[in-house]
Amino acid sequence: AYTGEISPGMLLDAGCAYVIIGHSERRQYFGETNEIINKKVSAALKNHLIPILCVGETWEERNQGRAFLVLNRQILFGLQGIDNEKLSSIVVAYEPVWAIGTGKSATKEQIQEVHAYLRGVIKEFTSSQEIANQLRILYGGSMNPKNAQEILSLKDVDGGLIGGASLKIDSFSSLVQIAESVQKVKEQ
Repeated sequence: AYTGEISPGMLLDAGCAYVIIGHSERRQYFGETNEIINKKVSAALKNHLIPILCVGETWEERNQGRAFLVLNRQILFGLQGIDNEKLSSIVVAYEPVWAIGTGKSATKEQIQEVHAYLRGVIKEFTSSQEIANQLRILYGGSMNPKNAQEILSLKDVDGGLIGGASLKIDSFSSLVQIAESVQKVKEQ
């Protein structure tokens, strides 16, 4: 089974409120382009679903110094034509493709740098610091109970897009507890 093989109507019937769009599997295996992803974001919003727009670079793109260019294009194309009122409800998930399912994780410095960059792109795109601050940005690169506290404590990380660790109840339960404790500290 692959990520993304479901319609908005089926998601609504199942009681879902959120939908993952632009996941690296869809981009890699199904050739989903930024334009297709933009249409899916629009369709999700029209169906009263909250899109989780995934963006991320490959190892090759990062090593060639093109990570920010790739991320910029993914964000700008993904959100094109969406009005500011709806933008603040969208969730962005940074998933460095090279860290998914590999056991590798970006360094905390890399994660914070990318999340701050994404927030800056949103600010420029919307001309609103308020929307940039409200928009939630998740990290989705092999987060697990061992690295979650450090990642979730970063200033511009608002949560996690959990993959493999969500398949094991003990790991997922630990992640939820860690996220709750970090959130309490951030709210102080």
